[in-house]
Amino acid sequence: MATMESLIGLVNRIQRACTVLGDYGGGEAALPTLWEALPSVVVVGGQSSGKSSVLESIVGRDFLPRGSGIVTRRPLVLQLQKTEQGPQDYAEFLHLPKKRFTDFSMVRKEIQDETDRLTGKSKQISPVPIHLSIYSPNVVNLTLIDLPGLTKVAVEGQPESIVQDIENMVRSYVEKPNCIILAITPANQDVATSDAIKIAREVDPSGERTFGVLTKLDLMDRGTNALDVLEGRSYRLQHPWVGTVNRSQADINKNVNMIAARQREREFFATSPDYGRLTSKMGSEYLAKLLSKHLESAIKSRIPGIALLINRSIDELEAELDHLGRPVPIDAGAQLYTILELCRIFDQIFKEHLDGGRPGGDRIYGVFDHQLPAALRKLPLDRHLSLQNVRKVVSEADGYQPHLIAPEQAYRRLIEGALNYFRGPAEASVDAVHFILKELVRRSIGETQELRRFPTLQAEIATATTEALERFREDSKKTTLRMVEMESSYLTLDFFRKLPLKMEMEVNPSGSSADRYTEGNYHRIGSNVSSYVKMVSETLKNTIPKAVVHCQVRKAKRCLLDHLYIQVGKKEFLL
Repeated sequence: MATMESLIGLVNRIQRACTVLGDYGGGEAALPTLWEALPSVVVVGGQSSGKSSVLESIVGRDFLPRGSGIVTRRPLVLQLQKTEQGPQDYAEFLHLPKKRFTDFSMVRKEIQDETDRLTGKSKQISPVPIHLSIYSPNVVNLTLIDLPGLTKVAVEGQPESIVQDIENMVRSYVEKPNCIILAITPANQDVATSDAIKIAREVDPSGERTFGVLTKLDLMDRGTNALDVLEGRSYRLQHPWVGTVNRSQADINKNVNMIAARQREREFFATSPDYGRLTSKMGSEYLAKLLSKHLESAIKSRIPGIALLINRSIDELEAELDHLGRPVPIDAGAQLYTILELCRIFDQIFKEHLDGGRPGGDRIYGVFDHQLPAALRKLPLDRHLSLQNVRKVVSEADGYQPHLIAPEQAYRRLIEGALNYFRGPAEASVDAVHFILKELVRRSIGETQELRRFPTLQAEIATATTEALERFREDSKKTTLRMVEMESSYLTLDFFRKLPLKMEMEVNPSGSSADRYTEGNYHRIGSNVSSYVKMVSETLKNTIPKAVVHCQVRKAKRCLLDHLYIQVGKKEFLL
């Protein structure tokens, strides 16, 4: 029995958890499916059929609103939780999670007030349920759902559609295959005209999910009985009919408690000449045990499917929670930890872009493989080494004394002037990589799901990373320009040692220098300088990417997170 109660209690808690999470807007897909998979008992009957009395008899407490006409105007999801002996009975509403009711007259008032909150003090109905849990050692673990009573005519103050509205609401519950139908019919009414039996027969034609309850047996006309119904001859169900005797309105007015009412119900069946032989299978206490036992059987038969659905729902809820975001800590230390963890996640995504796990990093290679070589090819070296400019530079470099062997100063000036053009492609490569890194930062911030809830933190990360990337760009620019200047500062001697003798042999094999300033000589000087510059160009085409990667890309991978920790971690009220 303990195992059975634990099992049903677990289902009750799962249903309650589904409702709580659903009210917070999470797991829209998972929760309704999980709720529908868990068996529950729905109480169906016409108005004044005795539904409320049956529920109160099962609970053993007087807690439901009373009155004439339509009293139940919102579904009441009642979860009974069996507790250990000793603690006082108490009730809790889902909409008042921190308030515990021990006075059950206040439970009745709260049900009435919560109903009026949505429907007003009219006779309107609402499909929004009220969730109530009752904890007592005197109950069995059950989930019961009380619905508005079925009616055939709208009374004053009700819309004409209320008859159909109530029926639609009832059907929305009883049509679910895991719903156990508790069909309430008063004994002083012909069972053939019972609204509850009519709907139950339509949605459960085999009767496998339907339990028939015959109320008000003590109010039948003298000389009549309900044995034909109770013994299944009048209308047979898969499960036996259960008869009950509830408190009369006079008993309620006299505040006859439920303990006394149960005792009088037992005495009625025990002493009745008609129902005496059925005493062991009659009464509200037997009904509660019968429902609990059937609920246990239903749950056991569905355990594999329920377990699978629970696991799937947990996964869906975890995914939904990840999407919505985990609770934000209030403690300053925990909040700082969360901020640093979000920075780490962003940094990881940024590195994946650079390393190829995500797209974007390949654009940096494109700068080195296409943009830089193309820029080097477009340098105006032909203009710089034109015959006219070479003649001008050579003439100006000699000054008032002609050179003796080779125009060394002219060579240096021509080379330095040509290499100065390399500053542009070097700086352009640095700026292009900087732009790509900034774009990858922007994309990484957008792809960090956990950051979406914190626009202020996103802005701070963007600002801090921009500052760091600017610093990396300045270092990279200085390094690449220094490499260009180094090529101008010290020329490669092996290249030039062969030039004077080669020139002499080509210009004047006899050693005469008479044609030193001829046009052919200027062409040779320009050609030699062009060859040297091309050699330097090949060198810089390889070393500029190395400098850029070292100063910008590698620094971003290694140092960006540390910079974020320092800059973002010291900010306040980011979350």
